[in-house]
Amino acid sequence: MAMVNVADEIKKKVDIVQVISSYIPVKKAGRNFKANCPFHKEKSPSFFISPDRQIWHCFGTCNEGGDVISFLMKVENLTFLEAAQELSKRYGLNISFAQVDDAGLKLKDRFYSLNRLAADYYQYVLDKTDTGKTARDYLAERGIKPEIAQTFQIGYAPDSWESLMKYLLKKNYSSQELEQVGLTVKSSKSAGYDRFRGRLVFPIKDSRGNIIAFSGRVLKEDKDNPGSKYINTPETTIYHKRESLYGIYLAKDSIKKEGYVVLVEGEFDVIAPFQYGIENVVAVKGSAITSDQLMLLKRYCTRLVFALDADATGEEAVKRGTDEAEKLDFEIEVMVLDFAKDPDEAVRKDLVRFKKALTNRIPVYDFILSSLLRKYLVDDPFGKKQIADEMGAFIAKIQNPIVQSHYIKKTAETLGVSESSIQRSLYSNKKKFTQPRYVTKQQAAVVKMPREVIIQKYILGLLFQKKEGERLYDMIHEFDPEMFTVPSYKALFNEFLSFRKKHPARSIDEFSNQLQAELVPVFNELYLFASYEEESGYGDFTKTVYELQRNMYKRMIQELMMKEEDGDDKEEPRLKELTASLTEVEKKLSLL
Repeated sequence: MAMVNVADEIKKKVDIVQVISSYIPVKKAGRNFKANCPFHKEKSPSFFISPDRQIWHCFGTCNEGGDVISFLMKVENLTFLEAAQELSKRYGLNISFAQVDDAGLKLKDRFYSLNRLAADYYQYVLDKTDTGKTARDYLAERGIKPEIAQTFQIGYAPDSWESLMKYLLKKNYSSQELEQVGLTVKSSKSAGYDRFRGRLVFPIKDSRGNIIAFSGRVLKEDKDNPGSKYINTPETTIYHKRESLYGIYLAKDSIKKEGYVVLVEGEFDVIAPFQYGIENVVAVKGSAITSDQLMLLKRYCTRLVFALDADATGEEAVKRGTDEAEKLDFEIEVMVLDFAKDPDEAVRKDLVRFKKALTNRIPVYDFILSSLLRKYLVDDPFGKKQIADEMGAFIAKIQNPIVQSHYIKKTAETLGVSESSIQRSLYSNKKKFTQPRYVTKQQAAVVKMPREVIIQKYILGLLFQKKEGERLYDMIHEFDPEMFTVPSYKALFNEFLSFRKKHPARSIDEFSNQLQAELVPVFNELYLFASYEEESGYGDFTKTVYELQRNMYKRMIQELMMKEEDGDDKEEPRLKELTASLTEVEKKLSLL
């Protein structure tokens, strides 16, 4: 089956609104649906979905659109075929993909299979061999039950240079593939050697359950070489550290149910709470959370709880993470663990106290203010200045004005100064924070779109609707196509007029189906643009049509006057005609 046929089958059987609403909240907007775009930060919805056309489009920074498959490709970072297969599996569709050729997917599938085999091998060594006994004892000492180790597929890599490599080579994988997926390290003297040796091994999965990488931990820490405690799979075709979170596959349903996610640093910090029913926990690899990881979490919740290590590094990680999370409008809280160095130790030391700390988590800005009060002397004027400056840097980035106002007042009261002095510090920080940032050409084009182009998009979008389109067609079907300055818009208008004259009773779907391929995405965007502009305040399309006509007459008059300046006076009758038409349209506009 060709890719086009696969796409058609899926679009017929899968409801795009249902799919998109499983990732983000959507609201009804007339005949369509709207949402805040999941691909960039925004306060007002610019993302629109048409259940009739089974399409979506973002009219904000992204300026992208497509169908249900393209949405899944973008939101899950999948190839076309991966997205099609995922939808087919999710909705029980009987679609064969045997004839579809996708080299990128085949490579990914092969790497996923390779990692599954490696995970099975490590698990077997841990569970079934004498070699794994030391690792089993180690897990028991840490209070990890065998069934929980099985759930997380924890394994053990024997202290051997090439045991895994030999096993996988016998399974018809090449030494080059083992290196490409990060399981072995290239050697100039041999085919390579195993990356993980003498370590507990934790498979890292993506949100769909594919094993994309591994993390290996020593059983006994080397005090003389503390950097060797953990080693991880390097960046590969299927593993990108900035996009990945340990435990996300097992945690995602619980995150949705609880309404928040607990963010920790290490694998055991995820596993220990999970063992006692606290399953909405994920770990970053290292302490720095990225915007990609936050975008992943944004699919499941809007509240983020930091439970990072109780040391200076963990505290700084909370501050850096707050900067990123605030940009995506998360509600941010901190779980204060003042009786243990990390969540793993806290659970093992006092589970009741751990659960209480989770229940009594505090807003992140309270946490930051408390940490600054410990860092500087509040009775010292220079200490006050440091607290005000550093706290002001965070307050300046708070998106919600009510929350921002609360912390201006709280900081002022804590320092015993006026709110206006905090406001001045805030203003200084805000100027730094709001420096112009680099934008792509595509983003700049969206921001600077002329009003004339906007109303052309709006009128065409309305023309393609069922109810408004009929009224609008009666009004403009005799109008000059020169109203439209964008070539693709003019082409669509001409195509539509021609189609309506030949087939007055046929549907808009039949019109779109006969369009040239290059006009289809333009049509889809315009179809949804009408809803976007209506939500933004447009309502009187009659006035907009006259405005469009007025622009056309002004443009044509200007062109003719330029000809006259060049000594061409043959256009005088036409110029008078256009001027009269312009006067008539402006009169109509003044009466509306």
